[in-house]
Amino acid sequence: MASLNRVQLIGRVGREPESKTTANDKHLCTFTLAVERRWKDRSGEVKKETDWFNMEAWGKTADICEKYGQKGRLVFIEGQLRTQRYESNGETKYFTKTIIDNIQFLDWREEEPEMDVVEETE
Repeated sequence: MASLNRVQLIGRVGREPESKTTANDKHLCTFTLAVERRWKDRSGEVKKETDWFNMEAWGKTADICEKYGQKGRLVFIEGQLRTQRYESNGETKYFTKTIIDNIQFLDWREEEPEMDVVEETE
């Protein structure tokens, strides 16, 4: 049986990207993404909530995220979900993140070239 792990998100960069180089000399960039949901309740009042997603980019995609991914930027992201498990005070906890395969900046700025980055990840 085939399987699929694919996610597409449009939202705003929630915090300034943080970059580092791993022990095996790979560039990693992480940030959060805020995706807003809006709906009307039974009385017709507009409600909204924000979902927060943890993003992780590698290599050239990480370079682009670090350079252009300022807080508040509107982006389209395609990627894969990964869940890590860890122990804390004897309790198993889970952490889900999106590994970015493709990022597009939707609020183009004059000083930047239009870009569409697609790259294989770890």
